[in-house]
Amino acid sequence: MENESFDITSELTLDPFFIPPGGKYPIFFLGIAIYIFIVFCNLTLLTVIIVRKNLHKPMYFILFNLPLNDLIGITAMLPKVMSDIVTETNKVYYPLCVLQAFLLHMYGGGVLFILAAMSFDRYVAICMPLRYSSIMSPRAVIIIVSLVWGLDLVLIVSLFSLQTRNPRCRSVIMNVFCDNPSLLKLTCGNTTLNNIIGLFNTAVMQAVSVSIQVFSYVKILITCVASRRSETKVKAVNTCVAQLVIILIFQIVGTFTILSHRLKNVSADLQKIMGMLIFLVPPLLNPLVYGLYTSEIRTTLMTILRRSRVSV
Repeated sequence: MENESFDITSELTLDPFFIPPGGKYPIFFLGIAIYIFIVFCNLTLLTVIIVRKNLHKPMYFILFNLPLNDLIGITAMLPKVMSDIVTETNKVYYPLCVLQAFLLHMYGGGVLFILAAMSFDRYVAICMPLRYSSIMSPRAVIIIVSLVWGLDLVLIVSLFSLQTRNPRCRSVIMNVFCDNPSLLKLTCGNTTLNNIIGLFNTAVMQAVSVSIQVFSYVKILITCVASRRSETKVKAVNTCVAQLVIILIFQIVGTFTILSHRLKNVSADLQKIMGMLIFLVPPLLNPLVYGLYTSEIRTTLMTILRRSRVSV
């Protein structure tokens, strides 16, 4: 049994997909096309928020973090997977594997906390509109965003700091990308503490995110039902639909991913594909959903397109 320490020259082997003959390059080009499209859509959303002064509001300052987080997740995962498919190397240095896993887990926690922050912003805007400017002041928004990334970073660092506790005695990652469970399976020591910290961190992320979202949207619903003004109801629908759709997308994809690893009759390749969807589907759909359901972003994009056509 080989006992390895943290060595920048040590290589791990990733377990590849089964790809039928002739399927390597079509899959590669499809994956690269998806990656380019995701990057383009999210960069477009980021650019629009930056350059358009009418979007320099607390809601969009918080929203800005969502496509940024999506770019971190998709870039940490997809290019490496596509590269391994076309080169058939399926090798990764251990530190780079840890870095990939770290970024992917940061992405997952980031989605939960950002959605929670966005739901709180909508709660204040709809339930306390007269106090919105004072509550969601620039200083308060900076504090909220700092808490989003700070709490995410602390939880993920605490999780990965335990990776060096135990020696490694295996070198095969049973996945097409690196994540904490896969890295944990490489160790030959006692991983009880790692599992406890991992479960605790997951519980904290879900509890904080879900409780804030449930509180916010229940309050919004109560406000809408109690209000006699149709404008309030229309505003609530227009500002919350996009966020609720994104929450549902993330939770549904995450649920299918978890179930695929729990059911015995699911093939290993299907499990790998399902594991990738959590990093593919939300970054693909998030900017499209916001482009369709958020009137200010939709109007801004249409204005930019009209001006571009006129100039051409």
